[in-house]
Amino acid sequence: MIELTNLSFGYSKKPLLFWNLNLNLEAGHIYGLLGKNGAGKSTLLKNIAGLVFPTEGVCKVNGHNAAKRLPSFLQELFFIPEEMELPSLSGKEFVRRTAHFYPKFDHAQFYKVLAEFDVSPDANLNQLSFGQQKKVMITFGLASNTSLLIMDEPTNGLDIPSKVQFRRIMASSITEDRCMIISTHQVRDLDSLIDTLLVLHKKEIVLNKSLDDIGERLLFSTSGNANKDGVLYTASNAIGNNTISINNHGHHNKVDMELLFNAIIDDYTTVLEPLK
Repeated sequence: MIELTNLSFGYSKKPLLFWNLNLNLEAGHIYGLLGKNGAGKSTLLKNIAGLVFPTEGVCKVNGHNAAKRLPSFLQELFFIPEEMELPSLSGKEFVRRTAHFYPKFDHAQFYKVLAEFDVSPDANLNQLSFGQQKKVMITFGLASNTSLLIMDEPTNGLDIPSKVQFRRIMASSITEDRCMIISTHQVRDLDSLIDTLLVLHKKEIVLNKSLDDIGERLLFSTSGNANKDGVLYTASNAIGNNTISINNHGHHNKVDMELLFNAIIDDYTTVLEPLK
């Protein structure tokens, strides 16, 4: 599906954001991409979408070199950026003018999901709030039914009920032949949505694991006593400590993505060792 080989990228006269990066992503998954501010998450997504070109290496999507942005590549990709500027058109008119670029666009799906988001298809897009605009573009991206859907900070601007709707709608839209990548710094917005976690840190992907695999190898718990054998990371909270330890029993437990991300940023070599 997506194959990044020895990919390096940096903006002019600035240090490389990532170097010699290798990554393979498959259809049938919703990937969550995490990283510190400035780590290069948005830039990595733009490389995959062919919006910027690597300094070295290559990015292929469905066998296409992303940098060439061929029509056969573009019709199977929909990219929702963090910031957007929508035209002075109604949602209905936007669909009429744009949907034909995506051969698998489902008009019924568009209007159904838009109704679930409680946005009128007759509303002028550039007069909607930022959150409402996000809902329209998320809806359009889902209805495009492209094999690759990329979302950069899609929950920015959404209120709490809308975030719940977003997770539910996204979870029901994944298919075996579709890959979704969601980048966010609001880790809890991806809770119970993604199935695979990606972490970009220090110019490379340091984690690419399914949550099921992580939950079987690491144990996430809240305890008043962190001084136990096998504890890899501890973070204090109001009632004690949140800990990550080696899951010696192999019983699956819920992954605390925020705690894991903080552990990786603080000392990723320690907490990642059991995941290798």
